Amino acid sequence: MEEISRRLHLHVASDQPANLDLNQEWVASSRPSAVLIPLLITNDGPSVLLTRRADHLRSHKGEISFPGGRMEPNETPHQTALREAHEEVALPHEAVTIIGTLEPIATFVSNSHITPVVALVNGEPDLRADPGEVARIMTVPLHNLARHDTYRNEWWSTDRGEINIHFFELDDETVWGATGRLLHQLIDAITTP
Repeated sequence: MEEISRRLHLHVASDQPANLDLNQEWVASSRPSAVLIPLLITNDGPSVLLTRRADHLRSHKGEISFPGGRMEPNETPHQTALREAHEEVALPHEAVTIIGTLEPIATFVSNSHITPVVALVNGEPDLRADPGEVARIMTVPLHNLARHDTYRNEWWSTDRGEINIHFFELDDETVWGATGRLLHQLIDAITTP
């Protein structure tokens, strides 16, 4: 975990970095959101915490995601990520050490501009899913995400042009969409010396 943390510190920013690939006019009109990318040590080694969204939710129901949501007025991405992680999986703030942020991404379906906040989780906190938002909590070892048979990508044609969709095929779930893009960013940051 020390080496992972060292590499992440080289690739993350302490403040929200600008994503110049995004249309800044759209960013100004989109809904700012943040997610927490929690890294923890499990019996299987360094792992990432993911959730399966409840099936009754209005958007992205049943999809694999990081804890997160809309930013409230006057909230920073770090504050939003910590608040949402506590609400969704009861992750205590004092168990979290924030490393920084990865490059923000856009989700045009839900009109969101998402800042990914990367953090280390200290110890083994007692996590509990809020059934109103989360159907399942998962910890996935990073070495499973980096296996050659786990990852694939597809280029999809959209009205906004060609987009690269990242998929991570886990044993019993498929991670894709915004979470797939964020996992791809995370793995790139960790595997780049």
